[in-house]
Amino acid sequence: MSTETAGTADPAGHPVGAEERRREQRGWYFYDFACSVYSTSVLTVFLGPYLTSIAKAAADADGFVHPLGIPVRAGSLFAYAVSVSIVVAVIVMPVAGAAADRTGRKKPLLAAAAYTGATATACMFFLDGHRYLLGALLLIVANASISVSMALYNAYLPQIATPEERDAVSSRGWAFGYTSGALVLVMNLVLFTGHDSFGLSESDAVRICLASAGVWWGAFALVPLRRLRDRRVTSGGEGSVGSGWRQLRATLRDMRRHPLTLSFLLAYLVYNDGVQTVISQASLYGSEELGLDQTTLITAVLLVQVLAVAGALGMGRLARLYGAKRTILVSLAVWTLILAAAYVLPAGAPVFFYTLAAAIGLVLGGSQALSRSLFSHLVPRGKEAEYFSAYEMSDRGLSWLGPLVFGLCYQLTGSYRDALLSLVAFFALGAVLLARVPVRAAVAAAGNAVPERI
Repeated sequence: MSTETAGTADPAGHPVGAEERRREQRGWYFYDFACSVYSTSVLTVFLGPYLTSIAKAAADADGFVHPLGIPVRAGSLFAYAVSVSIVVAVIVMPVAGAAADRTGRKKPLLAAAAYTGATATACMFFLDGHRYLLGALLLIVANASISVSMALYNAYLPQIATPEERDAVSSRGWAFGYTSGALVLVMNLVLFTGHDSFGLSESDAVRICLASAGVWWGAFALVPLRRLRDRRVTSGGEGSVGSGWRQLRATLRDMRRHPLTLSFLLAYLVYNDGVQTVISQASLYGSEELGLDQTTLITAVLLVQVLAVAGALGMGRLARLYGAKRTILVSLAVWTLILAAAYVLPAGAPVFFYTLAAAIGLVLGGSQALSRSLFSHLVPRGKEAEYFSAYEMSDRGLSWLGPLVFGLCYQLTGSYRDALLSLVAFFALGAVLLARVPVRAAVAAAGNAVPERI
């Protein structure tokens, strides 16, 4: 099968040439460029502390707020809102994925999810005073929307790239995302640290930073929505999609017919849970265990964003030489070494913390990008959106076990070092599970062409 046309077709099902395919790929990259600023500036840096401060300002004498009459400790509101958003996403993603596969119209659904999330993020400008309920609601809507939109966005990958191209295309998408995350974070930090010179209060600066992420998301989402094309439906199935849980069960039943695909998804669920937990808990470890200040932590996040671009591109090149599976396995070994180094890192040593942040950046983008491209080879034709909904739930909706293990280990030992070291189990078990997946056989079993290197 020619690499010029394999795996890609126009809306009528006719093969397309390399130049037309690359034009669509370039448009696809820009959705990562559009939405990654939400993950970086909103979710990782600004919203958690700001929403918590609003909730504490509205709390009673015992430190509780009462959304819908339910007593909630103000400091827990952000975490609870994120948890609720995950539940919403888990319900909606299989519905959206099945609807996209059955109708062949992924682009309108992607647009709906993208602009729902972007609008909710832009509306965070109105979070002031005691509006913690509004903040929690906007967070739930935005976080669920980005999960749904990413499932639909990822489902385009096997349609716009030949099997041989997918590692590189997926890696470039992640690189675009990390580039925009770093760029907007720099601009927001300039505004935040210099708000006095702009005649703004700290609260005003934070609200502008939050809202600007929504504006950026909505503006750059126009590029992929103009260039991506819907395809003709190639699989059967019509009528109502049904409930989210019923569709999820149907998806999992269908995946049982492809046990090797399911085996890869299980391995990804395990090691990605470790990745997400390291990212979410790194600032806590730096502040509480190492005694580092906020400026150091924010700068470290920016360093991760910048180096993740090089990491995603570099690991994409390694995958072309050695295969995606081997490259991911090497990255999991590097993650394990990072945790071991962090365990012995001395307190009050920002230089060493920056070194670890650099190492995280170099493997973060590549391990995620190659996992996405490898999974794309294991998806049966006509099931892209549905299967990538399950993949996205593994990425976002099921990443709760790592934080739970981290928290329980800290509760039992009183040591963040021991808690961090406990995450080695996720990388070790994930590597063992991935190593046992015969990916060439898995690709063939899914009915797809097997690349020369995978």
